[in-house]
Amino acid sequence: MSKKLVNSADRPWPSSDRVRIERAETLSDNWGRLTKYSIAYRRSDGVTEQQSREVYDRGNGAAILLYNKQRRTIILTRQFRLPALLNGDPDGMLLEAPAGLLDADDPVTAIRREAEEETGYRIEHVEEVLASIMSPGSVTERLHLFVGEYTAADRVSAGGGHASEGEDIEVIEVTLDQALAMIERREIVDAKTIMLVYHAKLKALI
Repeated sequence: MSKKLVNSADRPWPSSDRVRIERAETLSDNWGRLTKYSIAYRRSDGVTEQQSREVYDRGNGAAILLYNKQRRTIILTRQFRLPALLNGDPDGMLLEAPAGLLDADDPVTAIRREAEEETGYRIEHVEEVLASIMSPGSVTERLHLFVGEYTAADRVSAGGGHASEGEDIEVIEVTLDQALAMIERREIVDAKTIMLVYHAKLKALI
């Protein structure tokens, strides 16, 4: 695609007392948008310098830890992640908490939708516990992290995601203690999942 340049006069970019965005150049606009920004940044010593940053915008997302108090279990998913494979994971098959992009929905609506699509559990009550920027050096995404209690009666389908969207998701139920041990053994390496599992332990959810 052709690169698109936007100058500060063409758009009211966000700014602060130390940063002024002067130009933006779209490098790619496919699934997400990769933009190269030219900014004026005032350093802590008072000197203003020109800097260049590339930023990837794929929208905001949400993730949820489904937990069962009586069984002391949680629901995880396993699916293929190409970036993990490219960065040294043996097979790219990651254990994760159910998650997805918000698209046009609010975080609560989105995470209830994603939980049902991926795991088959229809959860009525969810609680947001964190909202994190996961990779602030290069990605704009803010991830809303939820917890929600499930029972066997809440399962309305087998889950697995949408094959039409390339999803092939395995649903896995483990105890919280098993999940903690998997983190220690580096079998769970996904950041959002680690955060949610430790949250469950810290807050004694189960």
